[in-house]
Amino acid sequence: MAREVTRMSGLFLRTLREDPADAEVISHKLLVRAGYVRRVAPGIYSWLPLGMKVLRRVEKIIRDEMDAIGGQEVHFPALLPREPYEATGRWTEYGDTLFRLKDRKKADYLLGPTHEELFTLMVKGETSSYRDFPITLYQVQTKYRDEERPRAGILRGREFTMKDSYSFDLTDEGLAESYAKHREAYQRIFARLGLEVQIVSAMSGAMGGSASEEFLAPCEAGEDTYVRCPATGFAANVEAVTTPAPPEQSVADKPEAVVYDTPDTPTIETLVAHVNGLGLGRTFTAADTLKNVMVKTRLPGATEWTLLGVGVPGDREVDLKRLEASVSPAEVALLEDADFAANPFLTKGYIGPVGLAKNGVRYLVDPRIVTGTAWVTGADEHGRHVVDLVAGRDFTPDGTIEAAEVREGDPSPDGGGPLVAARGIEMGHIFQLGRKYAEALGLTALGADGKPATVTMGSYGVGVTRAVAAITEQHADAKGLVWPAEVAPYAVHIVVAGKDPAQAEAADRIATGLADAGLDVLLDDRKASPGVKFADAELLGMPTTLTVGRGLANGVVEVTDRASGERREVPVDDVVAEIARTG
Repeated sequence: MAREVTRMSGLFLRTLREDPADAEVISHKLLVRAGYVRRVAPGIYSWLPLGMKVLRRVEKIIRDEMDAIGGQEVHFPALLPREPYEATGRWTEYGDTLFRLKDRKKADYLLGPTHEELFTLMVKGETSSYRDFPITLYQVQTKYRDEERPRAGILRGREFTMKDSYSFDLTDEGLAESYAKHREAYQRIFARLGLEVQIVSAMSGAMGGSASEEFLAPCEAGEDTYVRCPATGFAANVEAVTTPAPPEQSVADKPEAVVYDTPDTPTIETLVAHVNGLGLGRTFTAADTLKNVMVKTRLPGATEWTLLGVGVPGDREVDLKRLEASVSPAEVALLEDADFAANPFLTKGYIGPVGLAKNGVRYLVDPRIVTGTAWVTGADEHGRHVVDLVAGRDFTPDGTIEAAEVREGDPSPDGGGPLVAARGIEMGHIFQLGRKYAEALGLTALGADGKPATVTMGSYGVGVTRAVAAITEQHADAKGLVWPAEVAPYAVHIVVAGKDPAQAEAADRIATGLADAGLDVLLDDRKASPGVKFADAELLGMPTTLTVGRGLANGVVEVTDRASGERREVPVDDVVAEIARTG
């Protein structure tokens, strides 16, 4: 099918030579410099013509693969009423992340962060019998989340485009099958987008549900840290990593706990140095200390905060993202000076599990802190610590919590060997939601036995605008953007390198031939210097650049592969057929 030739002299485009001042990552820098997007406000971007072409190609790939597994596209409004989200508890669970507003009649609305409730209610209204199932519905829609710190351009915005799909089945086996179909479809989507992805186990968060996996695009700009075991293939977001607990030990052979004066030791480093100077006949390390971090939690809709003590080995930091995932849907915050003032039994730098128990504070510990392990920890008095405080003898935690940082070299939870760590961009997330939303909103259907059955659901998301940024992060080079063929705005970028009218005529003829062959062509017909044109061609990132220059006098043009940089001369009479065949 013939295409039109786009001439740069008429293209709505302005490229920039300098990086935007607020840009930190390569995708933010290049997409702005190349004129694909422009910032409107923090986390909010406009899309210009070239950016829209990439965005629409990404959407097409996603639609192709969703349709291939039987998905049917629908579209919901972004402005939504409060009531469905109130019914599932997410009006409060989302907290400050939700954009809330009132209409002129003071009724509550929100800008949709995700649409589980609306999908559920739609299926409830349109189905009644087992004969109506299974169903897979999807939409490509704008989402809104009031991110506290939007960053990295379109990687983490407050307005973004997302494909979300939902499967509806009457049995758990049906849900597993729908989940598997989406998992395979996502692998095809990311392959066509030219994205390398790592599938990792994940937490469900505010979405709820059981089985949960993320598709992460490995990249230093990514906000997600994940770990994998090369020996076994285990991979998980750090928030989903479970810590193998060591065997319990006997408490009978442990020395008695002794309290020592430890002045000026508010940190783990100063504490270890001090106890090693006490002449106790052994050497202590940070791993022998028990660090007690005080936080406060608040359930959705509650007004009061509750104290929580978190105990981790002293050689580890508390990972706030892991802690947040562990206490979800409650929100969590570190204690402030006012909290310590209101709870004078909390002695900063010297907090211990005994004092927390005496004052009724819930105390959760890292899974490594098992019965029979002895610790150096706070004695709940300023300038004093206790040595050989034994778990299961001198203190009993209220449970365990996954809150300590996960480090490269830690043992894999599957026992397969040490973990290696990397960073990635979350490109997709799939969940087996189960019956959470169906139960909350009354979605049932009559089964083959004539009895009502609660429908079970799956939820599957792909970041559409984020995909554009992730492709940039993985493919761009020092010169500019490098688009994979399926998402590039144009297949071929033709540069007229000189002022000779014969070059312009040849470029026009080649462009028309390529367009007639079904290729999208960008023709740089501007009256700009060759240096400016070549710099823009590299910055804009089309897969193939065709230069019509001095070689035309010898009957050849130059064809350059943007990704590899490979250049070759091709006879002008053959170039259309060759590029059409390979491109």
